[in-house]
Amino acid sequence: MSDQEFRLTEGSKAPSFSLLDQNGQEFSSEKLAGQKAVLYFYPAAGSPGCSKEAADFQDRISEFTAKGYAVIGISPDEPAKLKDFEDAQQLTFPLLSDPDFIAHKAYGAFGTKTLYGRTYKGVLRSTVIVDESFTVIAAYYSVKSTGHVDMLLKRINQR
Repeated sequence: MSDQEFRLTEGSKAPSFSLLDQNGQEFSSEKLAGQKAVLYFYPAAGSPGCSKEAADFQDRISEFTAKGYAVIGISPDEPAKLKDFEDAQQLTFPLLSDPDFIAHKAYGAFGTKTLYGRTYKGVLRSTVIVDESFTVIAAYYSVKSTGHVDMLLKRINQR
């Protein structure tokens, strides 16, 4: 099975991880024990699409927290770049650094992409919603940078 074919499905156990956050501190998935979370994977801090996506999450963060969900952004960027991104976007949620794509691959958020006729391996913009026991509620792959925050909130509000 290729990287692109792997997907988490509703009801499966989400993989555990330990990554550095934007402050260079270790952030383990164990920190989320007993809490629901939205884990979103994005290609590059500071790019136009990723900036818009982060701003959409930030604009609606109170709606996620009111429903008991933490929002966590994960990209291959180094912590210093994530800190600059946090500051530039005025973000109030954790950004995690996954330069070796370990969490990306474990969550199915890394695979074959095609851009302008060129095929390569890279980050597949993806979002996984987990419950308090780290069981997958929903997983969305190759989402657009805009509009999917609305979709996620609709899904969460159905629960």
